Amino acid sequence: MGPLEGFRVIELGTLIAGPYAGRLLADMGADVIKIEAPDRPDPLREWGQASGGHQFFWTVHARNKRCVTLDLRNPEGRELALELIKGADVLVESFRPGTLERWGLGYDVLSELNPGLVLARVSGYGQTGPRASQPGYASVAEAMSGLRYVNGYPGQAPPRIALSLGDSLAGMVAYQGILAALLARQRTGRGQVVDAALTEASMSVLESTVPDYDQTGHVRQPSGTRLDRVAPSNLYRSRDDLWVLIAANQDTVFGRLCEAMGMPELATDPRFDTHTTRGDNQDELDDIIATWARQFPADALMKLCSDHDVVVGGVNTVAEVMKEPQFLARGLFVDHDDDNAGGPVKGVRPLPLFSDTPGEVRWGGPRRPGTHNAEVYAELLGIDEQRLAELVDRGIA
Repeated sequence: MGPLEGFRVIELGTLIAGPYAGRLLADMGADVIKIEAPDRPDPLREWGQASGGHQFFWTVHARNKRCVTLDLRNPEGRELALELIKGADVLVESFRPGTLERWGLGYDVLSELNPGLVLARVSGYGQTGPRASQPGYASVAEAMSGLRYVNGYPGQAPPRIALSLGDSLAGMVAYQGILAALLARQRTGRGQVVDAALTEASMSVLESTVPDYDQTGHVRQPSGTRLDRVAPSNLYRSRDDLWVLIAANQDTVFGRLCEAMGMPELATDPRFDTHTTRGDNQDELDDIIATWARQFPADALMKLCSDHDVVVGGVNTVAEVMKEPQFLARGLFVDHDDDNAGGPVKGVRPLPLFSDTPGEVRWGGPRRPGTHNAEVYAELLGIDEQRLAELVDRGIA
């Protein structure tokens, strides 16, 4: 069942970042109970490409979760939520800061009820600071953090990566924080708050941009298909007009690339013999490699580089990704049960791979809000069918 078997997680909130953290926990075997409002299900149910009126974002994103409905705006609904939280290890929420407190579900209340509870709070800007109360999306987080600025080409509008990257990064940061907090609980016996912000998660992958500016005043600029002063590491067009990525910026790998090119003298050329000199003459080196690469079809170019232990790869579409022998050999794509789709839906398996306690896809995201109401409320709260029907009639569950 995975390394987190036996841990119970309550997931509140909608859209991507918080639910993504919940999915990662569920992938590793945690019992994740997702609470949705009876009248306002998670909008992710309607995201993704449609086929026959059916979208697939939810199929993968809500996999392995038990879905229940509960109105947290209703006092009786909040009491039921508190009963669920009382027996949980983790609560993941992605509301705007202050929402839980307005509902009487702040950490002061929750920690009194359940001292071991880890509360993961995922928001646009974090729980404190002058922007904390503002709504935040991944697009703004990527822009505000500086992540968007370094993407794209000099002189052009910074493009968006065709994903909600800031959400995924924040979900991963929250997941990492949850695991660390659970480890700390083994020593202290107490839970704590994990505060994950989309902006800060986006900033966390900016490498040395902050110390570079702090110490030298350098503002990293967008550099298109390469990184400035990391050479060679770029896209080169093959004879059949496909893009091939060749990365040989390390001295030893560059020497092997020179051998593959039939130009071993380049490895000792003063313009290119060190990482620094290759950075100084990056444009000239790219031109030399581009001219050489253009002689070969992509398959032949990649084979030649691989035969010389040069780092190389094609720029794949998802259609090519799903046929890549490396991914197929590692079982990267697994089926998700989805009755609405009329059969299994492929998705990426839980990662990373484990030798003894791997994560698994136990079921796809339940299509009907409240799919597990009867199961969860009977199992955890002792609510029978008659009372559950009453709660449903009153719009509480």
